[in-house]
Amino acid sequence: MSLGRAVGLVLGVAADAVFGDPKRYHPVAGFGRAAAALERRLYRDHQVGGAAHTAVLVGGTVLAGVAVERLGKRSPVFQALTTAAATWVVLGGSSLADEGTAMGRELDGGDLEAARNRLPNLCGREPRKLDTMGLAKATVESVAENTSDAVVAPLFWGAVAGVPGLLGYRAANTLDAMVGHRNERYRRFGWAAARLDDVANLLPSRLAALLTTAGAPVVGGSAGEAWRTWRRDAAAHPSPNAGQVEAAFAGALEVRLGGRTVYAHGAEDRPVLGHGRNPDAGHVTRAVELSRVVGASAAAVTAVIALARPGLRLRRVVRRRTSA
Repeated sequence: MSLGRAVGLVLGVAADAVFGDPKRYHPVAGFGRAAAALERRLYRDHQVGGAAHTAVLVGGTVLAGVAVERLGKRSPVFQALTTAAATWVVLGGSSLADEGTAMGRELDGGDLEAARNRLPNLCGREPRKLDTMGLAKATVESVAENTSDAVVAPLFWGAVAGVPGLLGYRAANTLDAMVGHRNERYRRFGWAAARLDDVANLLPSRLAALLTTAGAPVVGGSAGEAWRTWRRDAAAHPSPNAGQVEAAFAGALEVRLGGRTVYAHGAEDRPVLGHGRNPDAGHVTRAVELSRVVGASAAAVTAVIALARPGLRLRRVVRRRTSA
């Protein structure tokens, strides 16, 4: 059955590359509407309401995935097709690359107004206060973080847990984007969603940083600098996960990221990642290229993980029986 899962992951990545996101009736958008409707019923300014909101939505999504997985338990073909469909739905690599490429083109052409209008498609920064360098920096950071969140992490959980892992991870990550903010409304209600997303990304973010380091030379970057910056600077970032891949990207592209970051809810002074020059439009384009390299590498690595898992389980069973 692991073969079906591995093939499904690769097919899903291919579908995302060829077709991009579903143009109509996107399941993630439907999940977002359901989450907003449930929030209106459950919202209270404390952690219990937020925990219930997260448990119902993520738990329900995982159970739906379990039902799908059981239907294909005895059919590798069905498992491959359902895994491919789920992978295509939850991945965001193609849309991320499209937005990053468009941003690089607008910055290169000096169209700051168009670039500022496009930035909210990538991240939650306050674009009106950003110049060309600020827009480039925000874009490179967003491409780096979303390479982990929207590509590597769902593939990792798909390899480990199949369709339930794919759907459950996307549900947790979407909730974090919706309610996992540090503003007054969500500081307590969004706590559970934010912490669940942190836990779900602990391993994938580090895998993404490792793949970034390995892929840096493909885009003319420095693997050595990526490794050094990742190991030196990542822990200083306020996020236990975003800092991993942002530091690796900073080193790979030999730029400086971090520093003062302006959001709609206020400004944050973040540690500087890397010791290179400030990013420009060219670095945005190279960041997108590096994101594609990391995504392709992640597809290969997670397919191998999916293939290896039953063998690992069998060896554990054999060891237990032998020791008994």
